[in-house]
This record gives sequence, structure tokens and C-alpha cells, in this order.
Amino acid sequence: MSAIPSGAAILSGGTILPGATIGVLGSGQLGRMFTIAARRMGYRVATLSPEQDTPTGQVADEEVVAAYDDLDAIRAFARRVQVLTFEFENVPSAATDAAAAFVPVRPAGNVLHVTQNRLREKTFLSGHGFPVTPFHPVNSRQELAAALQACGGRGILKTAGFGYDGKGQARIDSELQMDDIWPAYEGVPAVLEAFVPFERELSVVAARGLSGQVVTYGVVENRHRNHILDLTIAPASVPDAVAREAMRITEGILEALDVVGVLCVELFLQQDGTVLVNELAPRTHNSGHFTFDANITSQFEQQLRAVCGLPLGSTEQLRPAAMVNLLGDLWEHGEPHWQAAAHFPDVKIHLYGKSEPRVGRKMGHLTALAATPELAARRAWQAREALARK
Repeated sequence: MSAIPSGAAILSGGTILPGATIGVLGSGQLGRMFTIAARRMGYRVATLSPEQDTPTGQVADEEVVAAYDDLDAIRAFARRVQVLTFEFENVPSAATDAAAAFVPVRPAGNVLHVTQNRLREKTFLSGHGFPVTPFHPVNSRQELAAALQACGGRGILKTAGFGYDGKGQARIDSELQMDDIWPAYEGVPAVLEAFVPFERELSVVAARGLSGQVVTYGVVENRHRNHILDLTIAPASVPDAVAREAMRITEGILEALDVVGVLCVELFLQQDGTVLVNELAPRTHNSGHFTFDANITSQFEQQLRAVCGLPLGSTEQLRPAAMVNLLGDLWEHGEPHWQAAAHFPDVKIHLYGKSEPRVGRKMGHLTALAATPELAARRAWQAREALARK
């Protein structure tokens, strides 16, 4: 990696000023949008991942190709930057530990350690009094049978580590299914979560600065298709009491984990109006993409402000918004009809620079702005439908 010039000052207390180089572990679309925000504010960005010509690398000042378990490469990378952050949580904790010997890592490696493993995450949350779905560790078929009985005969079996977008998950509705499902989990630490007949899925994206300042983006509603986020509506149409409780829980989790950066809390809204924490993501999140267009300070700029020790920006939302994902499925019959989507004047097109569309792969998203959240959702759907027409 060649030297990246930096004339930036690092103030006492850890504030890192524009002109500094931010290191990013990971190189997907989250890093791409973070880099755009960072460069707009005068920072340089270096990214490290095992791939090249990546969504982040295409817009960063420097793209380093190395494995996350190549600790010598991680150390060399850390020596060249003024602060290190990440855009995807499945970075080995050994990598963040190696980097932390040379440069601040924000959020810290302990946050990664907790959140990249479902069992550790749920144990942490329940131990700190946050409401979570009932869960049981599973390391054998016998433990699965006992856990399933404790959950009333229904549950969601998940690998404890390295799962997202529905990967490593299986729904079990009876003991008869165990023989078919268990072989894929044998030898892999897992957790069984009780099945929750929730009304809606919600999330809250929030940021916590070096000073302890916390800001949130309010509560949004998420709708999934095939376990992948399909639509986010912001703000969610929920009672004020539900919104307050969701944000209270989120702020408490950031404090308990001592997060410096951005974290998303995914929640289940139950039919009785109570909320349960489903999962945590210690980074910017798909359900916060709308903030790039709809808020005074996007989640990506907020991540930059937090990890650099700057005061956090306003999270005020200027207009109701909705975001729909663009998956590789859209390319099955050729290039999408971009001109048709561009005919919607209040719809913003975001593409991630990925060269190979695949079914289920996130290739981009659309954000629609409108007078109401419902109208924004309708516009976003209409624009995506227009992409498929020739």
C-alpha cells in the first residue's frame, strides 16, 4: 500500500480532523456510501478486503486487497490510517485486535465480538435487561429437541455466527422436521429462538459519539421478501409510546456496549404493542439508506462524525421517505430500464458498482420522497416496477 498523504491534525481527546485518512475494513455498498460522505467532508479513505474493484474501492483513495486473517497486512494497513472502522461485522476479532495496537478502532473490537455471534449477542442483551425473543443454545440434536419443547414446539434455528439476510436460518414447526434440518447444523454452534407471531418488523438506526452523545433516526418499518429487506418506510406508522420505547431501548444498547459509531437495532412489534430486540448490526444499515437523501445528516456522515470524534449532526428528516432494494433478479431479462425510473422526479437511484448481478444480490436501491410515508412507498414500488418494463 502506498503512502496516503495526510496533513490533518489529531486533537487531544481523539478528534480527527478533515484531511486525515479513515481506514475501512470491508468494501461493499455500505463502505461506498460512507466513503462518499467522508470525501465530501475532505477526508481520505482507504479500504481493505479480499477483493478488488469493489463498491468501496471504486470511490476510495486506496484499495488494499488482503484477507481479514492476514494480520501482517492488517497491521500495515492500520499504520497508514488515523482511525479504523468497518462496514461489515464479520471481520475476525483478531483483525481488530491487531489494528488496535496502532490506531483507534471505532466501534471497538469488543462490540464486534458481541454482535457477530447471535448467542453472545442475545446473552448480552438479556443480561442487561433488554427484551429479547426467548432463546436456547443448541450444540446437539438432543439439545435441539429440548429447546424446541421449551419453545412450545416451534422456533427458528440459527447458526450462532456469521449469518445475515436469512442465511443460516431454518424454521421448525414440529419435531418431525428435525431429522431433515439438523444435519446442516451438526458441529456448528447454533441457537434456537422461539417463534414470535409479530405484527411488524421495525428498526432504529442510531449513533453515539466519542463524547457519549447519542442521536437516533426514529423508528422505521421494514418489510422482507425471502428473508432479504425489500422495503423500508420512514417514519413507521406506530403509536408514540411504541416509538419512544424502541428509541429508549436503542439508546440503552449503545450505552451498554459503549459504541462509538453507528448501530442498528432490529425489533419485532408484537400484537400487544410491546417490542422485542431481534438483532443488532454495529454499522450503518440497509434500513437507514433513506437517510442519504431524506435527512440533514445521513447515517454515513454520522458514522464519520462519530469515529472522528466530531459532534454528531442533526438527524431531522426533511420529508417522508421509502427505500426499496434492487436485487440481481432485476437483470434476469437484461439491463433494467433506468430511464423509466428516472421519470419519477422524487425518486433517487443508487447503484453500487457491482459488475455481476446475481439472484438475491443487492445491486442498488431506490429512495422515494413524498408527502406521506405511504405515498413514498407507493412511488418507490412504482419506480422499481418501471425498471422491469421495456
